[in-house]
Order: sequence, then C-alpha cells, then structure tokens
Amino acid sequence: MKRANLVALFTACGILAVWELVCRAGQIADYILPPPSQIISVAIIKAPLLLPHAAVTMAEVLLGIAIALLVAVPLAVAMFARESIAKALAPFLVASQAVPVFAVAPLLVVWLGYGIASKVLMATVIIFFPITVNLLAGFKSCGQEYRGLFQMMGADFFQTLRLLYWPWALPHFFAGLRVGVSVATIGAVIGEWVGAQQGLGYLMIQANARLKVDLVFAAILWLSVMGLSLWTIVGTLERKIIDWHQNP
Repeated sequence: MKRANLVALFTACGILAVWELVCRAGQIADYILPPPSQIISVAIIKAPLLLPHAAVTMAEVLLGIAIALLVAVPLAVAMFARESIAKALAPFLVASQAVPVFAVAPLLVVWLGYGIASKVLMATVIIFFPITVNLLAGFKSCGQEYRGLFQMMGADFFQTLRLLYWPWALPHFFAGLRVGVSVATIGAVIGEWVGAQQGLGYLMIQANARLKVDLVFAAILWLSVMGLSLWTIVGTLERKIIDWHQNP
C-alpha cells in the first residue's frame, strides 16, 4: 500500500477513535451523536432497509452523470469552436451554479413531480458545470505550435478535435468528472429532502423526524461509500484511458 494511502487510513482511524472515545467518555446520548461503532452496526444490520433506498439514489446519480456528459461535452466543444457561443453562454453557466440548489429544488419538484425526474435533473445541474469548465480549459490549453502543425497538414476542426484537442484535454476532462461525481449525490439527496417517496435523502428525513440519528448517519455512510466508489471508478478509467493515449 502506498504511503499516501496509509496516511489517509491512519488519519481516518484516528478520527474515528477520537469520536468513539468522546461519545463513550462524555456519555453523549445516541440521539445527539452516536459513536462510530453503533453507526457501522446500524449500517450493516439495517442494510435490507438502506440498500433499496441507496439503489434509488444511485440510479438518480448515474442518470444525472449520463445526462450531464451528454450536455457538457458538446457544450464545451461548441464554446471552444465559437468564441461568440462561449461569451453568450458563460453568464448562464455561472448563474446555474450561483443559484443555491435549495432554491431550485422545490421548483423542480413542483414542475416534475415527486418522482425520479426532479432528482436526476438536480444531479445533472450540479455535475455538468465542472465537466464543461474543465473540458473547455483543457481544449484551450493546447499548445499553439501543435495547432499550427495540424493546420499545415490541412486538418479541419473536427479532425483536429479528435486527434489533438480531445486527447490533450483528457486530464482536464477527468479532473472535472471527478469533481462532478464526488458532488453528484448532493443534488439527488437535496431533491429527495424536498419531496420524494424513496431514496437515502427521503430515509434521512424520516429517520431524523423520529430521532433515529444513528440511522441518519448510516445513510450518510452509504452515501460516502457511493461517492468514494464513483471517485475510484473514474480514477481507474482515467489511468487506463490516458495511458492508452500516451502509450499506444
């Protein structure tokens, strides 16, 4: 195991140990702050309850990621190809992130109902911005000398995009995708808080109303596992795809 991973592991274990000690020594009530051992126990014992809700939230997140990619990649290409498009759309991109998601969520529930659609759209709104911005920055970072070389060879924009700009921008793209997937659960959970009939956000609201704080933390633990899993998957794809481009 790498040294950085060991440091992260020991840090996490240390924080959990201090948390456990404070809860036990301070005799803090479980409905205020349960110890980590109890949270892990509830997350395992209540898995038959948590997993169906986790599956719903994961489906919302995955759909949000898919739609965000379908929107973000063509949008970044269009903004890179035409400066006028970039200038016209930039204020809307910034506005989409400047407006608090809590302000938008109730409107989406009113417009789209209590089903999965409003949660998927919330996740999409949060995810697509870092992908678009990072991919556009990757395109623009391509060296002028390489652009000139492709122009001398008579390559059109789409040929240059495929053979030069896209491989060049891949590290930026994956950086944005990592950010996107790590915050993807936020949009879905906020949508479930506002109005839903299933999902981990819905379960958290129900558990919190009954002072089942350990169940709330168990749901947060499952959300953390989902986020870390998505982050790891994207990292693995990044290493494989970029290595393929660098070492054909």
